[in-house]
Amino acid sequence: MKFICDRSILLKEIAIAQEIISSKNVISILSNIYLEAKDDTLFIKATDIKVNFETKLPVLVKDDGCCTVYGDKFLGILNSIPEGELEFEQNDAKITIKTTIKKIKFQLKSIASDKFPEFPVPKDENTFEVPIKEFKEMIKQTVFAVSDDETRYFMNGVFFEKQENKLNMVATDGRRLAFISKEAGQEVNDFTGIIVPPKILNIIMKRAGDEGPISLSVTDKILFITFGSYHLSSVLIEGDFPNYRRVIPESQSHSFTVSRLEMLDALKRVSLLVEQKSRRVYLGLAPGVLSVSSEESEIGAAREEIPCRYDGEEVSIALNYRYVEEPFKEMSEEEIEIFFTEPNKAITIKPVPEGDFFHIVMPMQLE
Repeated sequence: MKFICDRSILLKEIAIAQEIISSKNVISILSNIYLEAKDDTLFIKATDIKVNFETKLPVLVKDDGCCTVYGDKFLGILNSIPEGELEFEQNDAKITIKTTIKKIKFQLKSIASDKFPEFPVPKDENTFEVPIKEFKEMIKQTVFAVSDDETRYFMNGVFFEKQENKLNMVATDGRRLAFISKEAGQEVNDFTGIIVPPKILNIIMKRAGDEGPISLSVTDKILFITFGSYHLSSVLIEGDFPNYRRVIPESQSHSFTVSRLEMLDALKRVSLLVEQKSRRVYLGLAPGVLSVSSEESEIGAAREEIPCRYDGEEVSIALNYRYVEEPFKEMSEEEIEIFFTEPNKAITIKPVPEGDFFHIVMPMQLE
C-alpha cells in the first residue's frame, strides 16, 4: 500500500480515531488504527470493541492495500512533522512515513489487517434523521449529569427515548437529573428507550458541526450514528434506567430568578472555601436578595450577595455547588428561575423564558 496526502487533513482524522482507542498495549490490535487505500480514498477505522469509528478522506493512492498502524505513535509522528504532503508506504509488516519536502523518515511495525475486528452494520429500516444542532443541544444539557458510580452501571449513560411525538434525553446520578425534549420528525420510528454511553456522545459534541442532519439507527444492543463522512456505533448499556418521571415535581409553590452570569461568578468565588468532600454551599433567600455562602472548617468562610426577584419568606437551602454550576454553564439564557417547595425537597432549574429542558437537584442537609 502506498499513498500521498496532506499532513494536516490526515492528522485531524487520526486524532479522532485515537480518541476511540482505549488500549495502550503495543502488541494489541485494539491499539492500532486500520487504514485502507483504494480509488484515491483512504478509509480509516478504530475501535475499543464497544465504540467503533469509521471515516474516509481523499488521498493520492499509488498502490491499493490495507494495514494497521499503532495509533499512539502514528499520532505522535503526525504531530511532530511540519505542514505539507507526506508519503505513507507499507511493505509486509513495515510501515514507512516520510515527508515530501524535508528529509524526515519514520518506520513502524504493523499488525496484519485481517486481525482487525469486523464492524456491525445498521439496518436501513431502523434509521432516521434529526437536525444535528438539536441533537448536540440534547447531549449538552444532559451528558454532564451521568453517574460515574460503576456499581450503578444503568446510570452510567444517557437515556434516549421516543415518547409520543417527542425525543427525550435524560441523565441522572441519583442526586440530580437533567432532562431535555425535542420534537420528533414524522420519519422517526418508535423504539424502546436505550442507555447510551457518554463516550460516543462526547465525540459527537467535539467533532460534529451545527449544520445538516445526523442519522441514527437504534437496535436493542447497538446505536449507529452517521454525520458527514463519519460513521460511529456503540454498544448500549444494558439494564433498566430509573423511572425518572417519578422524580419530576408536579408543582412547586415558590421560585426566584437570578442572573445566570452573576450566579456563576458568585459560585466560583464562594466555592474556593467549601468542604471538598461535600461541596456544600448555602443559598439564603430574602426579598430581593440571594446570599451564596460556604464554610471550610478550620480554614475560613465566604459569602456573597446578589440581587434576585423573590418576594417570599426568608429561607435557606443547602446544595452541592457543582450541581448548580454545571447546568448554569451549559445554559445560554441571561436569567434562570429556580423553583422549590421547602428546603429539604428537590429544586428545579429552568431558563427564562422556559425552554424544552430543565434540571432537578436534590438539596443537602443544612448544618
